[in-house]
Amino acid sequence: MLRRRLSSSLIYSAHCYSIARCLSFDNGCLRSDAPSLIARPSPRFFDIYRFGNKEAIKKERERLSDEMNRGYFADMSELKKHGGKIGMANKTIVPSMVAKKFPALDVEFSNGRKIKLPIAYEEKESNANQMAIPHSSLLCLHFRASSQAMIDSWSKPFEDAFSNSRNVQLYEVSFIDSWFLSLSPIRSLLLRTMRKSDFDSEKQTLQKQMVYSFGDHYYFRKELQILNLLTGYIFLLDRFGRIRWQGFGLATQEEVTSLVSCTSLLLEEK
Repeated sequence: MLRRRLSSSLIYSAHCYSIARCLSFDNGCLRSDAPSLIARPSPRFFDIYRFGNKEAIKKERERLSDEMNRGYFADMSELKKHGGKIGMANKTIVPSMVAKKFPALDVEFSNGRKIKLPIAYEEKESNANQMAIPHSSLLCLHFRASSQAMIDSWSKPFEDAFSNSRNVQLYEVSFIDSWFLSLSPIRSLLLRTMRKSDFDSEKQTLQKQMVYSFGDHYYFRKELQILNLLTGYIFLLDRFGRIRWQGFGLATQEEVTSLVSCTSLLLEEK
């Protein structure tokens, strides 16, 4: 009995040490570039086996196999090869007939207000009281603080190009997968430390809006074919929430020109 208690105490201490060692803050923003125990599978795994759902067990096994074959060190190795540029951005706009819908995503502002992205016509009922439906939206996604410069290389010139537009919206989405940081009291504290947005809903011009998404995003990432979590992902959506253009990593001048051009085309669509 004494040996068992001692073993449990050591495991708990090691877990706490790992959490403290893997977490750090950079300018008030959580950094999670290093592999962390708290970012690994949550109690979700045990719930599936408890209920004995064979289909869920099979799905979970496939997920575990996928995650074992793709981790932080694989992402880092890939990042060193191409600097996060996993592919070139679209040169032309994707036709609406073949454009894929952006999957629904629950996000929070630093003040605790919640919305569902994308803001599209079919989502009007749930978001109607919060904001107008844009003709075009740029969603900049990043999973680690190291990709912030990549996100800025797209969002800043986009914001400058459409600074006076009333029909364009710009969102920077930070993903926090850790089950520990997704706990209600911890999440509230974390959002409070990042409360620095000066977004003014009364203004009619374009403003970048910072939002955060907590919890497990494996199937969201899978749907968008997001593998490397150390790079940035850029999606240009039309008013129906369809992906009409996509970019990765650091933007080139040619890609920024393409983004601005495609956005202008979306604003002209009826």
